[in-house]
Amino acid sequence: MTAAANDAANNIWDPAQYLKFADERTRPALDLLARVPAETPESVADLGCGAGNVTRLLAARWPGAQIVGVDSSDAMLAKARAQLPDATFVRGDLARWRPGAPLDVLYSNAALHWLSDHARLFPALMETLKPGGVLAVQMPRPLEQPSHVEMAKAAEAGPWRTKAVPALPAYPRHAVAEYHDWLNPLSRGLDIWETIYTHALKGEDAVVEWTKGAALSPVLAALADKTEREGFLAEYKKRLRAAYPPRADGTTLFPFRRLFIVAAK
Repeated sequence: MTAAANDAANNIWDPAQYLKFADERTRPALDLLARVPAETPESVADLGCGAGNVTRLLAARWPGAQIVGVDSSDAMLAKARAQLPDATFVRGDLARWRPGAPLDVLYSNAALHWLSDHARLFPALMETLKPGGVLAVQMPRPLEQPSHVEMAKAAEAGPWRTKAVPALPAYPRHAVAEYHDWLNPLSRGLDIWETIYTHALKGEDAVVEWTKGAALSPVLAALADKTEREGFLAEYKKRLRAAYPPRADGTTLFPFRRLFIVAAK
């Protein structure tokens, strides 16, 4: 996704919709944070901080650090400032933002997959760190799962296709080995792993509600016409009910793959 598309997508996000599944979305952030080898950092940045729910975890772990949260969504930043007034939150392009001084920790949870050109981006992020600093990144890897495959098929399936298809998220398709090759020469320690979380979601059309908080947002924003929007959603819901049938107790199981990177400079 280009920087402009990333900026537009972030600005149509609804913090309340995103936080409907706050517990499930927070678990990978906690798993990443637990692997960051930093005891008393002075400066910490949360790149793509969203509503600040994860920034709050960083502040709790490192209460003595100066923490800055960066996001391109005004709505998300307003929510973040309200719940964490002691931190600094700034609006910025995630692809181009750089700190005023080198950082001890650059942390990014579920944000950098919206950006393109990772071969340039990740080495550039390492350059923002002090010697001994840590880059910690978690990114969804959902392109091969039904939630996103069927989204693309639903976008093609009706008269809304000319608006919906261009708005589909275009996540990077880099292999894990590529991240290793970009970061290993710049790191004194590099840890990369993938995890599939099987979320047990509650509610009707739960996976659609999940995607409305992130990947589906730019598609719905592109469908300003109510008839097209409702037609697309009906098609998408039909496809996901088949892909993710609710269990007998109403729970929908939603496997979700994520990539983790911790690189110490």
